[in-house]
Amino acid sequence: MAKRSPEEIRASIEENRTELGASLERLRDEVTELTDWRAQVRRNREPLAVAAVATGFVLGGGIAGLGGIVFGGRRRGRTRRAKRAAAAGQSA
Repeated sequence: MAKRSPEEIRASIEENRTELGASLERLRDEVTELTDWRAQVRRNREPLAVAAVATGFVLGGGIAGLGGIVFGGRRRGRTRRAKRAAAAGQSA
């Protein structure tokens, strides 16, 4: 490896510093673009709308299903009333 003069070393350092500055500027621009959620929404409006509808459908069905389990469905209510009526008829 050949020895470099101090001027060559300084020039190399300055060149590296310039390249690093340009790389940091590109990185800053990319990070700004990737973290701009409003721009992401604008670019992906249709898929996000479909996902929102699907999520609402699943959550609505899930809540309705859970309500049926917790509060009993109509069928279960009819069965209880029928059993009560039959029990009342037998004891009378």
